[in-house]
Amino acid sequence: MKVRGHKFTILNAICLVLYYCFLRYLPAGPVMFIGPFSRFLRYQCCRHLFLYCGKNVNIERGAFFGTGIRLKIGNNSGIGINCHVPGNIEIGENVMMGPECYILSANHAFDKTDIPMLEQGSAEERKTIIEDDVWIGRQVIFTPGRTIRKGSIIAAGTVLCKDFEAYSVVGGNPSRLIRNRKSDL
Repeated sequence: MKVRGHKFTILNAICLVLYYCFLRYLPAGPVMFIGPFSRFLRYQCCRHLFLYCGKNVNIERGAFFGTGIRLKIGNNSGIGINCHVPGNIEIGENVMMGPECYILSANHAFDKTDIPMLEQGSAEERKTIIEDDVWIGRQVIFTPGRTIRKGSIIAAGTVLCKDFEAYSVVGGNPSRLIRNRKSDL
């Protein structure tokens, strides 16, 4: 895996402005004729932004990823339409992400009861890791610091609030194990 440095350059700044002012609003990949070209343009831009960007990566219309300079995404993976992911996420290879997923990197601090929560700021940022061969359904919400293990499926509408073993099928609010893809054959 070839990873470039954390340094924010002029090229990064140009690509970031180009992405958020123009490319983010181009049609989604499945739209006939212009969609694949839009997908290509977003990929070309994002491969200069991300810490690591594999081959055949699909960044869909409306995806938000902050500056992206700490983001790693593997081959054949994507960020879905209107998804919001933190800039420090690691996405493995062959990851499918449905539309409108929201991945949190931090939460509000609330440890002290003598100070209003509004004045306590944010808790420490936690990194989300999505391993290889994962399918994430539509409108999944991730609490900070989740690890989605290899071969897992996260059902649409899930609020993912804990980690599960590899090859798990997870769904619900709060998230629960529906079955394991390997042991239930």
